[in-house]
Amino acid sequence: MTSKNQLNSEEQVLHQLLEQIDRTKLPRHVAVIMDGNGRWAKQLGKPRIEGHRAGVHSVRSIVEAAAELGIDALTLYAFSSENWQRPTIEIKALMKLLVEYLKREVRGLDEHNIRLYTIGRTNELPKDVQTHLNAAIQSTRENTGLVLNLALNYGGRHEILDAVTKIVYDIDQKDFSIDRLTPDVFSAYLYTADLPELDLMIRTSGEMRLSNFLLWQVAYAELYVTPVLWPDFRKPHFYQAILDFQHRSRRFGKIA
Repeated sequence: MTSKNQLNSEEQVLHQLLEQIDRTKLPRHVAVIMDGNGRWAKQLGKPRIEGHRAGVHSVRSIVEAAAELGIDALTLYAFSSENWQRPTIEIKALMKLLVEYLKREVRGLDEHNIRLYTIGRTNELPKDVQTHLNAAIQSTRENTGLVLNLALNYGGRHEILDAVTKIVYDIDQKDFSIDRLTPDVFSAYLYTADLPELDLMIRTSGEMRLSNFLLWQVAYAELYVTPVLWPDFRKPHFYQAILDFQHRSRRFGKIA
């Protein structure tokens, strides 16, 4: 049970971290690879799904932190195109968790002016998941605060292939000339076309890889890797990542 002194201590830490953050130098778009749910569960002798269930609390905490800071967009790697290779029972449990999250959280998202957005081949998700997802998106579509972007059935290579397919189609329909193709034009064909440029990518659990996530968008994003497992990741860890970002020298290939 958490004591009053512990709560006061945690609040003091949060307050101290917040005071250090420069609100004029925030990343506009933050992405998170939410890794470590399975290891967290294994360490506690629990089934893997309990790690995913515990990770939902971290999602709530980080969404709240991003919204309070005034960050424009937060992209969470919720389910990758490779995750279909996991055991069927785990996939079903993950889809059930997603539906539970949407049912429980959509009202809170709406009340806090948060708009739900998705990227990935969501048309391949189970029909009931699509139904709840579309309802949540419609319910929050007029909100003007943080964009909570869930990457579902998402793969970076698939995204690039889908963009190329659209460009080829537009060329075939005479709606596009290859001479017009530039990196900026190509970006407009990606799933993230309506979102700000990615500034910061966070990965939990200490793994040093991108895992096929936002491969085009990460080109000049700052990378932040923490050993903290996702179910233990909370506001102080998120604030530390923001502070680390603000101490980086972003040169984009130029000289500072």
